[in-house]
Amino acid sequence: MNPDNTAPSASQPSATASALYTGKAPGKRGTFRKNRELLALSLPGVLFKLVFSYLPLIGLVLAFKDFRYDKGILGSNWIGFKNFEFFFTSEDAFRITRNTILYNVGFILLTTVIALALAIALNEVTKRFMKVYQTALFLPHFLSWVVVGYIALAFLDHEKGFINQWLIQFGAEPIKWYQEAQHWPFILNLVHLWKSVGFATLIYYAGIIGLDSSLYEAAKIDGAGRWQMVTRITIPLLTPLILILFILDIGKIFRADFGLFYFIPNNSGMIYSSTDVIDTYVFRSLKVVGDLGMSTAVGLYQSVVGFVLVLCTNAIIKKINHENALW
Repeated sequence: MNPDNTAPSASQPSATASALYTGKAPGKRGTFRKNRELLALSLPGVLFKLVFSYLPLIGLVLAFKDFRYDKGILGSNWIGFKNFEFFFTSEDAFRITRNTILYNVGFILLTTVIALALAIALNEVTKRFMKVYQTALFLPHFLSWVVVGYIALAFLDHEKGFINQWLIQFGAEPIKWYQEAQHWPFILNLVHLWKSVGFATLIYYAGIIGLDSSLYEAAKIDGAGRWQMVTRITIPLLTPLILILFILDIGKIFRADFGLFYFIPNNSGMIYSSTDVIDTYVFRSLKVVGDLGMSTAVGLYQSVVGFVLVLCTNAIIKKINHENALW
């Protein structure tokens, strides 16, 4: 038999296979060149996270030290958990923790329900006015809390506020909004809903338009109405998205939106019982006392509790339905 016509054995790679396996890591440099535009676009976000999220982690050691400016971070005395004891043994610890949790629970529930309802409603309206509705819902998201605070002041000012002027016209007594704490749970929930519901609505609306339209066509053929399609198709298919956003919101349940609780109540001391949360309390403590150790301890406490809550929430959802878990 001619040796040139001998078929190669399985243990001997062909010429093509030998050319493919050159001993180098396949595709690393080529992958970088292919995606260099995307990597360049992501660079600002990566730098932002690095500077504002990862580099400050070095300062967490202040939570366990009696920080002094003349000694610096490394030279300050180690005091263990005394900064945490200062916060938890204070008279205001229970009040501000209660306010932070209850407000965030209310924000999560209200925003989720109303944003989902608005997203479903947007999906039913004509496309002609869709941009108008989207702009009206999304515009408050871009307003700073300072601007929203002045808008709230225009409505709630005791002497010249719109609401008190209307009350006077109807013969009612004006309300001292910035001196009566019982009104603020409703005001803060309403303001937060107005500012945040548009962004959440667009997320759910994007999820709805990504659903398979053939499911709705088949439901129409079977005689299903609008409400049945919403309850049997839209909401079940959006459940994974709803749960993912819910898990992320649970992780922030110990963190309050500082701008909301500082600028909207106008930092009025008479209503702290209803408006004071962990973030505003730490800010005032840092501003008045200047205790960096206690402020860092409270921030670490919020982060650790939020991380644990995310893990627990994801584990519970994973037990119920593995496919709806975040990981």
